[in-house]
Amino acid sequence: MASSSSSFFFSLLFIFAVFSAVGESKTSYFPGGINLQASLKKQSAKPKLPYEVQYFPQVVDHFSFIPSGYKIFYQKYLINKDYWHKGGPIFVYTGNEGDIDWFAANTGFMLDIAPKFHALLLFIEHRFYGESLPFGKQSYKSAKTLGYLNSQQALADYAILIRSLKQNLSSEASPVVVFGGSYGGMLAAWFRLKYPHVAIGALASSAPILQFDNITPWSSFYDAVSQDFKDVSLNCYEVIKGSWSELDGLSTAEATKIFRACKDLKFVYSAKDWLSSAFVYTAMVNYATEANFMKPLPAYPVEKMCKIIDGFPAGASKISRAFAAASLYYNYSGTQKCFHIEDESDDHGLHGWDWQACTEMVMPMVVSEESMFPPSSYSYEDTERSCQRMYGVKPRPHWITTEFGGNGIEQVLKRFGSNIIFSNGMQDPWSRGGVLKNISDSIVALVTEKGAHHADFRSATKNDPDWLIHQREKEVDILQKWIGEYYRDINQN
Repeated sequence: MASSSSSFFFSLLFIFAVFSAVGESKTSYFPGGINLQASLKKQSAKPKLPYEVQYFPQVVDHFSFIPSGYKIFYQKYLINKDYWHKGGPIFVYTGNEGDIDWFAANTGFMLDIAPKFHALLLFIEHRFYGESLPFGKQSYKSAKTLGYLNSQQALADYAILIRSLKQNLSSEASPVVVFGGSYGGMLAAWFRLKYPHVAIGALASSAPILQFDNITPWSSFYDAVSQDFKDVSLNCYEVIKGSWSELDGLSTAEATKIFRACKDLKFVYSAKDWLSSAFVYTAMVNYATEANFMKPLPAYPVEKMCKIIDGFPAGASKISRAFAAASLYYNYSGTQKCFHIEDESDDHGLHGWDWQACTEMVMPMVVSEESMFPPSSYSYEDTERSCQRMYGVKPRPHWITTEFGGNGIEQVLKRFGSNIIFSNGMQDPWSRGGVLKNISDSIVALVTEKGAHHADFRSATKNDPDWLIHQREKEVDILQKWIGEYYRDINQN
């Protein structure tokens, strides 16, 4: 499952340097992101959102006093004050690895609850993504510019922008709660730990903060995807598992024909990436209602994929069945006459993640024999060689756990942290790297058996299942408790 891209990370959603034993790059999926080769085809214009677009001047480097670090860039943010009363809470979304409009469009939960809290809503774009490019078109030119792209600089951006906004609104006593999903959820949790004087709490949805070092088994991600399909249909799981060997036996011409590629394929493994990405992302977004986060999909798309596979007549090849199931992900609308497998575009502005995965976001993954994907191993040496070749840098595999913690998190946070909700749905493969048990009375884990990737952050619909409604109700109750305690404390002083 080697990547067809010169950037081995952008065989990505979600991440992370994952390699086979022979050093081929393996498709990796970062929290909240997209597979560049397989998942991004030119989509319609950005959705109209109920937010005002603003830009905030940030310095490039918050952590040194070198003159060049004082360079200013303009960070995009979205703001909605429709429901806010002065002194009321400020709900901040800590932007992920992409255009902030995309995340705002898929985080309707905050807009749903804003009237109840009389909250101001703020979505801040992550530096080096979307329009927030510190060096303009030269931002990705080299390690010299990309060196300012990391989670610590991003968190400092958020802290400075929030404080400045509160001053400008003459509402410095307003409590701030940070929200984030996937990588944004990781940032929200870390923001609460690093800047407790800025945010009184954090809601971190589908945040795999334990996917580093050896905290979480390296095979957990692909094992979870496989289990999602196996739970629906054992035959479905076995067909997908057996399709890879059939695909390996194809020529590029045969693969081009079977996969209805718009252009002749250069590599058969590009079809492998395309196929595996469909199954991985469908498991991640196995929502209970129709959605259009990565692609337009029906409710419970894993079930629909398996129904396609199981509906084939006896004697049909496994690869033809797997292709038909994957086509649901890429062509649910039925409008695609062919598929762009090796010539996708980056329409959500995600292409900074390969740098992050080459520096701090080192989340090793392997594929076990029990998985429905071809087995693979992980080699840090291969990762290092690739990153040196691409950028001239070495990954720091233990930096995140040094900077933010993770090992022994229960013992640490129950004595130190407070006011964090970790929400996870167990059908989301990233849930295995999340916090799944309560740590204290105020650091709580809300876990749902059927939930998918930050499903709780999506807009409420009339078709939402009871378990999702109850999950959101619990989150609102906890937020009310935090905010109520805050106001009682300041009123006593």
